[in-house]
Amino acid sequence: MSRIRRIARHHGHTLAKTGSYYVIHVCVAALVAYAVTGNLWASLTLSLLEPTVQAVAFFFHEKAWERAARRRNPQANSLSSVPVAS
Repeated sequence: MSRIRRIARHHGHTLAKTGSYYVIHVCVAALVAYAVTGNLWASLTLSLLEPTVQAVAFFFHEKAWERAARRRNPQANSLSSVPVAS
């Protein structure tokens, strides 16, 4: 359990962003699925299944972009780890 907490603390911003994206995606998917099917149960099922998969993919997508940014600017990483005297 401590590993999960450590990961959640380390990636808190991305997890919060992923959560808000998930809520918006579920709402949009439900409206679109209902407009297409006219069936409430089908639209609810589709709106929960597809965004759940997308939310997981989004988290890893964000991590890949962060890694790419660190590779493009390695000096920014080494400077950010140096403590600042006050």
